[in-house]
Amino acid sequence: MNAAKRLEIFKRFRAANPSPKTELEYTTPFELLIAVLLSAQATDVSVNKATRLLYPVANTPAQMLALGVDELASYIRTIGLFRTKAKNVIATCQILLDHHGGEVPRDRASLEALPGVGRKTANVVMNTAFGEPTMAVDTHIFRVSNRTGLAPGKNVDIVEQKLLKFVPKEFLHDAHHWLILHGRYTCTARKPQCWNCMIADLCDYKDKSPMPAVV
Repeated sequence: MNAAKRLEIFKRFRAANPSPKTELEYTTPFELLIAVLLSAQATDVSVNKATRLLYPVANTPAQMLALGVDELASYIRTIGLFRTKAKNVIATCQILLDHHGGEVPRDRASLEALPGVGRKTANVVMNTAFGEPTMAVDTHIFRVSNRTGLAPGKNVDIVEQKLLKFVPKEFLHDAHHWLILHGRYTCTARKPQCWNCMIADLCDYKDKSPMPAVV
């Protein structure tokens, strides 16, 4: 994979989807933070189903804190690890009120100090809510980066640093959305749809899957 191929990959992503967005539903930085926190080891679809019921009732730190752990858990019980996540959300709301005036902080250190918020979650919030050119490497991005040769690495930290280095700067803000969507719908884990891939001719993956036979 060279610089010319990387440039062409992101040109094609942009042409196909000029304004990529997260599939998590939110209207404020706080709603995004909570949705991303809930999405760990869960699908965006399951999180959206829960937050569609939760956010009309509580979508600020004060309102969510007032629910308490048990009531919050009842709204998110269809999401994996819901009890632990409910405790983390309530603790996060308390910290936001006590130390940040009820607002979501914009800096990495403050975000990562919140319960249940790791580097990936912080990167999503910084990028999607505040427009920072961060790279949130989830399982989809890790797979796509390694499989295509775009930014291969043995762990998410290495892949993140390589993507920050190799992705052309004009594409960096939207790159993680394009890569997530590509991994979710085209470069899938079990059987990549190479026959339906807009960057197949630029990809280093050798075992490209053929188009399924029509029965």
